[in-house]
Amino acid sequence: MRFIKFTTVIIALLIGAYAASMYFFVDESKKFTIEKEIDFPLEKVFNQFDNLQNFTRWNNFFASSKNIIIDYYLPYEGQGSAISYNDPASKDGGEMFIRYSNPNKTLRYQLFEDEDENPTLIDVKFTPISTEKTKITWFVHTPKLPLLSRAQNFWTEDKFADNIDKSMLNLKNVLSNKVEKDNMLATIKYDSVMMEKEDERMILGVNVSASNKKDALYKNIVMNFNKVNNFVTMDLGKKNDEIGYPVLITDADNFKDKEVSYFLGIPLSKKIGITDNNFSFRSVSPTQNYVIYYKGSYEGRIKSIQQLIQQAKKDEMRFGDVYQTFIESPSEGNAVNMKLSLSVYK
Repeated sequence: MRFIKFTTVIIALLIGAYAASMYFFVDESKKFTIEKEIDFPLEKVFNQFDNLQNFTRWNNFFASSKNIIIDYYLPYEGQGSAISYNDPASKDGGEMFIRYSNPNKTLRYQLFEDEDENPTLIDVKFTPISTEKTKITWFVHTPKLPLLSRAQNFWTEDKFADNIDKSMLNLKNVLSNKVEKDNMLATIKYDSVMMEKEDERMILGVNVSASNKKDALYKNIVMNFNKVNNFVTMDLGKKNDEIGYPVLITDADNFKDKEVSYFLGIPLSKKIGITDNNFSFRSVSPTQNYVIYYKGSYEGRIKSIQQLIQQAKKDEMRFGDVYQTFIESPSEGNAVNMKLSLSVYK
């Protein structure tokens, strides 16, 4: 009995000491500021924050969970838009609102986590550093915590900063694909040979051998594109702004062969683990290319490829693979719209 009383007194003293330390040394809420810079124009960056359907695709708080269920509420974008979320695996849930939106300048979010009646307030300020660079500043004010729960405030800022670091990397990958697509569409000039540098890419796709008879090759390409696209968008859950244009890689002159071997895939921002052995990654090193844009029947591309090869020979350049980038996804019965690139080197 004495031991129980003694233990009870010790526990009470420890709880009292803990409560006192929380009261005197730990703030009941936290305020902190985090700044980041990203190499993209203000308008493109702001749209990723102001549209909650965009926001949840790259923000690590939501994107890191494969099980999270998110409901979006009208108007989806700008002041008044909102989401509710629930993660069955972690049993986390909550709601998020955009309470104020000043386009291309500031946003205010309210985040209610679990059943907490007091929200985390997050003000975000956007500052253009140049036409291609934006500074993002987060002003965070966490809710007041009960006395015995204040220890959480020791790691709140670090946890938030870690989430922002991961989110900014995701955002960079999303915007890189969007900007690449926008730039390509803006600079298209058909039937003219140009020189272009291509950055390193990671492409997920399939290796294929197919008959080169009339129409048979293109039908095979369409079939395999649909297979790869379904795997990337449905099985892996990738959105359009997370992936690049589909690319077919083949030898420069194999259009003469009775059977064509090719790799057809979709560029992703990074290599990820996959369990389906039908698909594989191909890493493409940075290349220097002769480029020509072509629109017409798939068979008609041969003339443009020959034009690239002739240019390489004229300039006394050696050449490697041809990259056929489909600006419009390949589909039966339609003309192709593509960028043809021939890798060249001295």
